[in-house]
Amino acid sequence: MKDTLIDGAIRKIPDFPTKGILFYDITGLLIHPEAFHYCLDKLTGLYKNEKIDAVAAIESRGFIFAAPFADRLGIPLILIRKKGKLPGKTYSCSYDLEYGQATIEVHASDIQKGHRILLLDDLIATGGTLNAARKILKQGGAEVAGFCGIIGLPFLNYDRLIGDLPVKTLISYDSE
Repeated sequence: MKDTLIDGAIRKIPDFPTKGILFYDITGLLIHPEAFHYCLDKLTGLYKNEKIDAVAAIESRGFIFAAPFADRLGIPLILIRKKGKLPGKTYSCSYDLEYGQATIEVHASDIQKGHRILLLDDLIATGGTLNAARKILKQGGAEVAGFCGIIGLPFLNYDRLIGDLPVKTLISYDSE
């Protein structure tokens, strides 16, 4: 059963960014304070009893949900950014996109060896970005506790890249 509040606030934009793609736009959640607050309540409820030392958020929409989530749980927020956005020493990982490559980075000083870190993004699709994020957290000796997204698209087979770690989403769509 779909969560009607979340589903009703997510905009579904056909043929964006290219023909044949259905884009799930989370900005509808952001302009409806009730829906945004509800998402944060649900995220907090999913993880309030789990041992998580920090949450790492993927640039940029992941930051929107991860910052208040981290505040509610009283844990650090770690930013995972596109290459070249962070000063100082970083861990980085390049990964393949549909057309080309991307690189993400994290401040090396933000990762504590042995910490259990939850990876959070707005949408989990193919898992490529989350898999790369997991690799950079492991470079610092952290353990990834799981993956979390507002929207999950399991029909795009994200499990092929992210493996058997727990994946929790607030809403999933089984097709476009």
